[in-house]
Amino acid sequence: MTNPALSDRDMAERHRPILRFDGREPYLPVRIGYTVFREPGQSLSSKFAIEPRGGATIEYAIYYDWDIGHLYDLEHVWVHLDAHGAVAVVEASAHGRREPMMRKAGLPLMEGVRPVLFVEPGKHAHWADPEAMRAEAHERLVACCDGLAGHEAVHRGNLFHEAGAYSVLPHQDRLARLKMQGDRFEPSFDFSTPKTADAPLVPWNDLAQFVPQRVASVMAALEYDIAHLKAIFLDCGDTLVDEGTEIKRPGTDVVVTAELIEGASATLAALRAAGHKLILVADGPRETFSNILGQHGLWDQFDAHVISEDVGALKPSARMFDTALLQAGLTRADVRHVVMVGNNLERDIAGANGVGIASVFFSWSDRRSRVPAAPLQTPDYVITALAQLPGLLESIELAMPFRAPAYIDQAQQEA
Repeated sequence: MTNPALSDRDMAERHRPILRFDGREPYLPVRIGYTVFREPGQSLSSKFAIEPRGGATIEYAIYYDWDIGHLYDLEHVWVHLDAHGAVAVVEASAHGRREPMMRKAGLPLMEGVRPVLFVEPGKHAHWADPEAMRAEAHERLVACCDGLAGHEAVHRGNLFHEAGAYSVLPHQDRLARLKMQGDRFEPSFDFSTPKTADAPLVPWNDLAQFVPQRVASVMAALEYDIAHLKAIFLDCGDTLVDEGTEIKRPGTDVVVTAELIEGASATLAALRAAGHKLILVADGPRETFSNILGQHGLWDQFDAHVISEDVGALKPSARMFDTALLQAGLTRADVRHVVMVGNNLERDIAGANGVGIASVFFSWSDRRSRVPAAPLQTPDYVITALAQLPGLLESIELAMPFRAPAYIDQAQQEA
Protein backbone atom coordinates (compact mmCIF):
# COMPACT_ATOMS: atom_id res chain seq x y z
CA MET A 1 0.00 0.00 0.00
CA THR A 2 0.99 3.65 -0.36
CA ASN A 3 3.06 4.71 2.65
CA PRO A 4 0.51 6.34 5.02
CA ALA A 5 3.33 8.12 6.83
CA LEU A 6 3.98 10.36 3.83
CA SER A 7 2.06 13.61 3.68
CA ASP A 8 0.77 14.82 0.34
CA ARG A 9 3.63 17.31 0.16
CA ASP A 10 6.23 14.67 1.03
CA MET A 11 4.79 12.38 -1.63
CA ALA A 12 4.78 15.18 -4.21
CA GLU A 13 8.37 16.13 -3.36
CA ARG A 14 9.52 12.52 -3.42
CA HIS A 15 8.26 11.88 -6.96
CA ARG A 16 8.64 15.37 -8.37
CA PRO A 17 9.56 14.99 -12.06
CA ILE A 18 12.99 16.01 -13.23
CA LEU A 19 12.55 18.27 -16.26
CA ARG A 20 15.34 18.47 -18.83
CA PHE A 21 15.37 21.61 -20.97
CA ASP A 22 16.95 22.53 -24.28
CA GLY A 23 20.31 24.23 -23.75
CA ARG A 24 18.92 27.46 -25.25
CA GLU A 25 15.54 27.41 -23.50
CA PRO A 26 14.67 30.96 -22.36
CA TYR A 27 11.68 30.08 -20.15
CA LEU A 28 11.92 27.91 -17.04
CA PRO A 29 9.09 27.02 -14.63
CA VAL A 30 8.08 29.68 -12.11
CA ARG A 31 6.01 27.56 -9.74
CA ILE A 32 4.63 24.01 -9.58
CA GLY A 33 1.33 23.08 -7.98
CA TYR A 34 0.49 19.58 -6.80
CA THR A 35 -2.70 17.67 -6.05
CA VAL A 36 -2.80 14.11 -4.71
CA PHE A 37 -5.72 11.89 -5.77
CA ARG A 38 -6.51 8.72 -3.86
CA GLU A 39 -9.90 8.29 -5.50
CA PRO A 40 -11.08 9.00 -9.05
CA GLY A 41 -11.87 12.65 -9.57
CA GLN A 42 -11.79 15.62 -11.91
CA SER A 43 -8.57 17.61 -12.15
CA LEU A 44 -8.97 21.16 -10.84
CA SER A 45 -6.27 22.52 -13.13
CA SER A 46 -6.88 20.62 -16.38
CA LYS A 47 -9.70 19.13 -18.45
CA PHE A 48 -8.76 15.56 -17.55
CA ALA A 49 -10.36 13.06 -15.18
CA ILE A 50 -7.93 11.33 -12.85
CA GLU A 51 -8.02 7.55 -12.37
CA PRO A 52 -5.56 6.27 -9.73
CA ARG A 53 -3.88 2.94 -10.61
CA GLY A 54 -4.14 1.12 -7.28
CA GLY A 55 -2.40 3.77 -5.19
CA ALA A 56 -2.29 7.56 -5.32
CA THR A 57 -1.94 9.77 -8.38
CA ILE A 58 0.11 12.93 -8.04
CA GLU A 59 -0.84 15.70 -10.46
CA TYR A 60 1.81 18.38 -11.05
CA ALA A 61 0.63 21.64 -12.63
CA ILE A 62 3.73 23.43 -13.93
CA TYR A 63 3.36 27.18 -14.46
CA TYR A 64 5.60 29.19 -16.78
CA ASP A 65 5.29 32.93 -17.40
CA TRP A 66 5.98 32.36 -21.07
CA ASP A 67 5.62 29.89 -23.88
CA ILE A 68 7.40 31.15 -27.02
CA GLY A 69 3.93 31.68 -28.54
CA HIS A 70 2.11 33.36 -25.65
CA LEU A 71 2.27 34.82 -22.16
CA TYR A 72 1.02 32.19 -19.65
CA ASP A 73 1.68 28.48 -19.88
CA LEU A 74 0.39 25.70 -17.64
CA GLU A 75 1.63 22.17 -18.29
CA HIS A 76 0.96 18.94 -16.40
CA VAL A 77 2.61 15.70 -15.31
CA TRP A 78 0.73 12.82 -13.68
CA VAL A 79 2.66 10.25 -11.64
CA HIS A 80 0.54 7.17 -10.87
CA LEU A 81 1.65 4.99 -7.97
CA ASP A 82 0.68 1.37 -7.48
CA ALA A 83 -0.70 -0.10 -4.26
CA HIS A 84 2.85 -0.48 -2.93
CA GLY A 85 3.80 3.15 -3.56
CA ALA A 86 6.00 2.43 -6.59
CA VAL A 87 5.74 4.49 -9.77
CA ALA A 88 3.52 2.51 -12.14
CA VAL A 89 2.65 4.95 -14.94
CA VAL A 90 3.70 8.48 -15.90
CA GLU A 91 1.63 10.71 -18.15
CA ALA A 92 2.27 14.29 -19.21
CA SER A 93 0.71 17.09 -21.23
CA ALA A 94 1.56 17.69 -24.87
CA HIS A 95 -0.36 20.38 -26.76
CA GLY A 96 -3.66 19.75 -25.03
CA ARG A 97 -3.27 15.96 -24.96
CA ARG A 98 -2.39 13.62 -22.11
CA GLU A 99 0.35 11.31 -23.36
CA PRO A 100 2.00 8.25 -21.74
CA MET A 101 5.68 8.79 -21.01
CA MET A 102 7.38 5.46 -21.77
CA ARG A 103 10.84 4.25 -22.66
CA LYS A 104 11.56 0.98 -20.85
CA ALA A 105 9.21 -1.31 -18.92
CA GLY A 106 6.36 1.12 -19.46
CA LEU A 107 8.10 3.99 -17.67
CA PRO A 108 10.22 6.97 -18.68
CA LEU A 109 13.84 7.31 -17.66
CA MET A 110 13.94 7.30 -13.86
CA GLU A 111 16.37 8.78 -11.36
CA GLY A 112 15.51 6.76 -8.30
CA VAL A 113 11.75 7.28 -7.82
CA ARG A 114 11.62 10.48 -9.91
CA PRO A 115 10.64 10.39 -13.60
CA VAL A 116 12.87 12.26 -16.05
CA LEU A 117 11.03 14.11 -18.84
CA PHE A 118 12.31 16.17 -21.74
CA VAL A 119 10.65 19.51 -22.42
CA GLU A 120 10.06 20.91 -25.89
CA PRO A 121 12.11 24.06 -26.50
CA GLY A 122 9.89 27.10 -26.18
CA LYS A 123 6.63 25.13 -26.13
CA HIS A 124 7.09 22.95 -23.01
CA ALA A 125 5.23 19.84 -24.16
CA HIS A 126 6.73 16.71 -22.61
CA TRP A 127 8.58 13.79 -24.19
CA ALA A 128 10.08 10.64 -22.72
CA ASP A 129 12.71 10.46 -25.47
CA PRO A 130 14.58 13.54 -26.75
CA GLU A 131 15.61 11.74 -29.94
CA ALA A 132 11.97 11.06 -30.75
CA MET A 133 11.27 14.75 -30.15
CA ARG A 134 14.03 15.74 -32.54
CA ALA A 135 12.88 13.29 -35.20
CA GLU A 136 9.16 14.04 -35.01
CA ALA A 137 8.94 17.71 -34.00
CA HIS A 138 12.17 19.38 -35.15
CA GLU A 139 10.70 21.39 -38.03
CA ARG A 140 7.62 22.46 -36.08
CA LEU A 141 9.60 23.59 -33.05
CA VAL A 142 12.14 25.54 -35.11
CA ALA A 143 9.23 27.43 -36.70
CA CYS A 144 7.56 28.04 -33.33
CA CYS A 145 10.75 29.41 -31.79
CA ASP A 146 11.44 31.74 -34.72
CA GLY A 147 8.84 33.07 -37.15
CA LEU A 148 5.83 32.14 -35.01
CA ALA A 149 7.21 33.61 -31.79
CA GLY A 150 4.55 35.60 -29.98
CA HIS A 151 1.78 34.89 -32.45
CA GLU A 152 -0.82 34.27 -29.69
CA ALA A 153 0.21 37.27 -27.54
CA VAL A 154 -1.44 36.94 -24.07
CA HIS A 155 -3.09 33.56 -23.59
CA ARG A 156 -6.85 33.59 -23.10
CA GLY A 157 -8.00 29.99 -23.49
CA ASN A 158 -7.36 29.00 -19.89
CA LEU A 159 -9.40 28.60 -16.73
CA PHE A 160 -8.15 31.85 -15.17
CA HIS A 161 -8.93 34.19 -18.05
CA GLU A 162 -12.21 32.45 -18.78
CA ALA A 163 -13.22 33.01 -15.13
CA GLY A 164 -12.32 36.70 -15.38
CA ALA A 165 -9.35 36.41 -13.01
CA TYR A 166 -7.25 38.63 -15.27
CA SER A 167 -8.01 40.89 -18.22
CA VAL A 168 -5.87 42.02 -21.15
CA LEU A 169 -5.52 45.48 -22.69
CA PRO A 170 -4.75 45.77 -26.42
CA HIS A 171 -1.31 47.29 -25.90
CA GLN A 172 -0.38 44.45 -23.52
CA ASP A 173 -0.97 41.97 -26.32
CA ARG A 174 1.34 44.01 -28.55
CA LEU A 175 4.07 44.31 -25.93
CA ALA A 176 3.89 40.61 -25.08
CA ARG A 177 4.32 39.83 -28.77
CA LEU A 178 7.32 42.15 -28.98
CA LYS A 179 8.91 40.48 -25.94
CA MET A 180 8.56 36.99 -27.41
CA GLN A 181 9.81 38.10 -30.80
CA GLY A 182 12.84 39.49 -29.00
CA ASP A 183 13.32 36.09 -27.34
CA ARG A 184 13.37 34.12 -30.60
CA PHE A 185 15.99 31.39 -30.66
CA GLU A 186 17.12 28.34 -32.57
CA PRO A 187 16.63 25.18 -30.50
CA SER A 188 19.76 23.15 -29.93
CA PHE A 189 17.93 19.91 -29.03
CA ASP A 190 20.80 19.38 -26.62
CA PHE A 191 19.48 18.22 -23.24
CA SER A 192 22.83 16.99 -21.91
CA THR A 193 23.31 19.92 -19.53
CA PRO A 194 20.29 20.08 -17.26
CA LYS A 195 19.04 23.53 -16.35
CA THR A 196 18.21 24.01 -12.71
CA ALA A 197 14.57 24.90 -12.23
CA ASP A 198 14.21 26.12 -8.67
CA ALA A 199 10.45 26.53 -8.96
CA PRO A 200 8.69 26.26 -5.59
CA LEU A 201 6.42 23.25 -5.12
CA VAL A 202 3.09 24.33 -3.60
CA PRO A 203 -0.45 22.94 -3.23
CA TRP A 204 -2.59 23.59 -6.29
CA ASN A 205 -4.86 25.98 -4.40
CA ASP A 206 -1.85 28.17 -3.62
CA LEU A 207 -0.79 28.13 -7.27
CA ALA A 208 -4.34 28.97 -8.35
CA GLN A 209 -4.21 32.09 -6.17
CA PHE A 210 -0.76 33.01 -7.46
CA VAL A 211 -1.20 32.69 -11.22
CA PRO A 212 -3.68 35.53 -11.96
CA GLN A 213 -1.68 37.96 -9.85
CA ARG A 214 1.51 36.84 -11.54
CA VAL A 215 0.07 37.25 -15.05
CA ALA A 216 -1.21 40.74 -14.19
CA SER A 217 2.20 41.65 -12.75
CA VAL A 218 4.10 40.42 -15.81
CA MET A 219 1.72 42.27 -18.15
CA ALA A 220 2.07 45.50 -16.18
CA ALA A 221 5.86 45.21 -16.19
CA LEU A 222 5.96 45.01 -20.00
CA GLU A 223 5.19 48.72 -20.16
CA TYR A 224 8.57 49.43 -18.55
CA ASP A 225 10.60 46.43 -19.67
CA ILE A 226 9.94 46.36 -23.41
CA ALA A 227 10.99 49.22 -25.68
CA HIS A 228 7.99 50.31 -27.74
CA LEU A 229 6.24 53.24 -29.37
CA LYS A 230 4.41 55.23 -26.72
CA ALA A 231 2.39 57.44 -29.06
CA ILE A 232 1.62 57.94 -32.73
CA PHE A 233 1.09 61.55 -33.89
CA LEU A 234 -1.02 61.91 -37.04
CA ASP A 235 -1.72 64.85 -39.32
CA CYS A 236 -5.16 65.09 -40.94
CA GLY A 237 -5.27 66.93 -44.29
CA ASP A 238 -3.87 64.76 -47.09
CA THR A 239 -2.84 62.26 -44.43
CA LEU A 240 -6.25 60.95 -43.42
CA VAL A 241 -8.51 63.25 -45.42
CA ASP A 242 -8.34 64.04 -49.14
CA GLU A 243 -8.01 67.82 -49.25
CA GLY A 244 -9.20 67.78 -52.84
CA THR A 245 -12.68 66.83 -51.62
CA GLU A 246 -13.02 69.49 -48.93
CA ILE A 247 -16.08 71.75 -48.90
CA LYS A 248 -15.71 74.87 -46.76
CA ARG A 249 -18.34 77.00 -45.13
CA PRO A 250 -18.66 80.06 -47.39
CA GLY A 251 -16.46 82.94 -46.29
CA THR A 252 -14.52 80.86 -43.73
CA ASP A 253 -11.63 78.40 -43.49
CA VAL A 254 -13.83 75.87 -41.72
CA VAL A 255 -14.22 72.63 -43.65
CA VAL A 256 -17.74 71.25 -43.39
CA THR A 257 -17.24 67.93 -45.15
CA ALA A 258 -14.55 65.93 -46.95
CA GLU A 259 -13.78 62.37 -47.99
CA LEU A 260 -11.21 60.10 -46.42
CA ILE A 261 -8.11 58.83 -48.16
CA GLU A 262 -8.37 55.16 -49.02
CA GLY A 263 -7.46 53.01 -46.03
CA ALA A 264 -7.81 55.74 -43.39
CA SER A 265 -10.59 54.09 -41.37
CA ALA A 266 -9.04 50.61 -41.56
CA THR A 267 -5.62 51.92 -40.60
CA LEU A 268 -6.85 53.79 -37.53
CA ALA A 269 -8.86 50.72 -36.51
CA ALA A 270 -5.74 48.56 -36.82
CA LEU A 271 -3.68 50.99 -34.76
CA ARG A 272 -6.34 51.10 -32.07
CA ALA A 273 -6.62 47.32 -32.04
CA ALA A 274 -2.85 47.15 -31.48
CA GLY A 275 -3.22 49.45 -28.48
CA HIS A 276 -1.37 52.43 -29.91
CA LYS A 277 -2.00 55.84 -28.35
CA LEU A 278 -3.12 58.15 -31.17
CA ILE A 279 -2.76 61.93 -31.06
CA LEU A 280 -4.11 64.20 -33.79
CA VAL A 281 -1.58 66.96 -34.55
CA ALA A 282 -3.11 69.24 -37.16
CA ASP A 283 -3.08 72.85 -38.43
CA GLY A 284 -6.40 74.64 -38.81
CA PRO A 285 -9.63 75.42 -36.98
CA ARG A 286 -10.79 72.86 -34.43
CA GLU A 287 -14.23 72.80 -36.02
CA THR A 288 -12.73 71.60 -39.30
CA PHE A 289 -11.37 68.45 -37.77
CA SER A 290 -14.36 67.72 -35.55
CA ASN A 291 -16.55 68.09 -38.64
CA ILE A 292 -14.53 65.91 -40.98
CA LEU A 293 -13.38 63.23 -38.56
CA GLY A 294 -16.73 63.21 -36.77
CA GLN A 295 -18.49 62.70 -40.09
CA HIS A 296 -16.53 59.48 -40.59
CA GLY A 297 -16.56 58.31 -36.97
CA LEU A 298 -12.84 58.93 -36.48
CA TRP A 299 -12.78 61.86 -34.05
CA ASP A 300 -13.14 59.58 -31.03
CA GLN A 301 -10.45 57.22 -32.31
CA PHE A 302 -7.88 59.71 -31.01
CA ASP A 303 -6.73 59.90 -27.41
CA ALA A 304 -6.14 63.65 -27.77
CA HIS A 305 -6.47 66.41 -30.36
CA VAL A 306 -3.68 68.98 -30.67
CA ILE A 307 -4.87 71.68 -33.06
CA SER A 308 -3.05 74.84 -34.07
CA GLU A 309 -6.06 77.08 -33.36
CA ASP A 310 -5.95 75.94 -29.73
CA VAL A 311 -2.17 75.97 -29.35
CA GLY A 312 -1.63 79.33 -31.07
CA ALA A 313 1.13 78.00 -33.32
CA LEU A 314 1.51 76.09 -36.56
CA LYS A 315 3.75 73.16 -37.35
CA PRO A 316 6.75 73.00 -37.56
CA SER A 317 6.68 74.96 -34.29
CA ALA A 318 7.99 72.89 -31.40
CA ARG A 319 5.01 74.15 -29.38
CA MET A 320 2.73 71.87 -31.38
CA PHE A 321 4.87 68.82 -30.70
CA ASP A 322 5.53 69.66 -27.05
CA THR A 323 1.79 70.06 -26.55
CA ALA A 324 1.20 66.70 -28.20
CA LEU A 325 3.79 65.08 -25.95
CA LEU A 326 2.10 66.61 -22.92
CA GLN A 327 -1.32 65.35 -24.06
CA ALA A 328 0.17 61.88 -24.48
CA GLY A 329 1.59 61.97 -20.95
CA LEU A 330 5.14 62.15 -22.32
CA THR A 331 8.12 64.51 -22.26
CA ARG A 332 11.06 65.32 -24.52
CA ALA A 333 12.81 62.34 -22.91
CA ASP A 334 10.35 60.09 -24.75
CA VAL A 335 10.74 61.48 -28.27
CA ARG A 336 12.53 58.42 -29.66
CA HIS A 337 9.44 56.41 -28.70
CA VAL A 338 7.08 58.59 -30.72
CA VAL A 339 6.33 58.70 -34.45
CA MET A 340 4.82 61.59 -36.45
CA VAL A 341 2.95 60.68 -39.64
CA GLY A 342 2.20 63.43 -42.14
CA ASN A 343 2.18 64.52 -45.77
CA ASN A 344 3.94 67.88 -45.43
CA LEU A 345 7.74 67.85 -45.49
CA GLU A 346 8.01 71.46 -44.36
CA ARG A 347 5.57 71.20 -41.46
CA ASP A 348 5.09 67.60 -40.34
CA ILE A 349 8.49 66.12 -41.12
CA ALA A 350 10.69 69.11 -40.30
CA GLY A 351 8.71 69.77 -37.12
CA ALA A 352 9.04 66.19 -35.90
CA ASN A 353 12.72 65.98 -36.83
CA GLY A 354 13.36 69.27 -35.08
CA VAL A 355 12.38 67.86 -31.70
CA GLY A 356 13.78 64.36 -32.28
CA ILE A 357 10.54 62.55 -33.07
CA ALA A 358 10.77 59.84 -35.74
CA SER A 359 9.10 61.06 -38.92
CA VAL A 360 7.00 59.13 -41.44
CA PHE A 361 6.25 60.87 -44.73
CA PHE A 362 3.02 59.84 -46.44
CA SER A 363 3.92 60.45 -50.07
CA TRP A 364 0.76 60.18 -52.12
CA SER A 365 -0.35 63.65 -53.32
CA ASP A 366 1.35 66.17 -55.61
CA ARG A 367 -0.33 69.08 -53.85
CA ARG A 368 2.88 69.57 -51.91
CA SER A 369 6.51 68.83 -52.63
CA ARG A 370 7.71 65.28 -52.24
CA VAL A 371 11.37 66.37 -52.37
CA PRO A 372 13.04 67.66 -49.17
CA ALA A 373 14.23 71.25 -49.56
CA ALA A 374 16.46 71.09 -46.46
CA PRO A 375 18.08 68.34 -44.34
CA LEU A 376 15.48 68.80 -41.61
CA GLN A 377 12.77 67.88 -44.10
CA THR A 378 14.24 64.45 -44.81
CA PRO A 379 11.91 61.82 -43.32
CA ASP A 380 13.06 58.78 -41.40
CA TYR A 381 10.53 56.61 -43.23
CA VAL A 382 8.28 56.90 -46.29
CA ILE A 383 4.97 55.20 -47.03
CA THR A 384 2.87 55.49 -50.17
CA ALA A 385 -0.35 53.96 -48.81
CA LEU A 386 -1.92 54.13 -45.36
CA ALA A 387 -2.23 50.34 -45.29
CA GLN A 388 1.57 50.23 -45.00
CA LEU A 389 1.60 52.12 -41.70
CA PRO A 390 0.76 49.32 -39.18
CA GLY A 391 3.48 47.07 -40.61
CA LEU A 392 6.00 49.91 -40.57
CA LEU A 393 5.26 50.68 -36.93
CA GLU A 394 5.72 47.03 -36.03
CA SER A 395 9.10 46.97 -37.78
CA ILE A 396 10.13 50.15 -35.96
CA GLU A 397 9.27 48.58 -32.61
CA LEU A 398 11.07 45.35 -33.45
CA ALA A 399 14.20 47.34 -34.31
CA MET A 400 14.23 49.07 -30.93
CA PRO A 401 16.87 47.84 -28.48
CA PHE A 402 15.42 44.84 -26.69
CA ARG A 403 15.42 45.01 -22.91
CA ALA A 404 15.19 41.95 -20.70
CA PRO A 405 12.46 42.04 -18.05
CA ALA A 406 13.42 43.96 -14.95
CA TYR A 407 10.49 42.93 -12.76
CA ILE A 408 11.34 41.10 -9.57
CA ASP A 409 10.83 37.35 -9.76
CA GLN A 410 8.35 36.92 -6.96
CA ALA A 411 8.46 33.17 -7.23
CA GLN A 412 12.18 33.09 -6.50
CA GLN A 413 11.79 35.58 -3.64
CA GLU A 414 9.12 33.50 -2.02
CA ALA A 415 10.80 30.15 -2.59
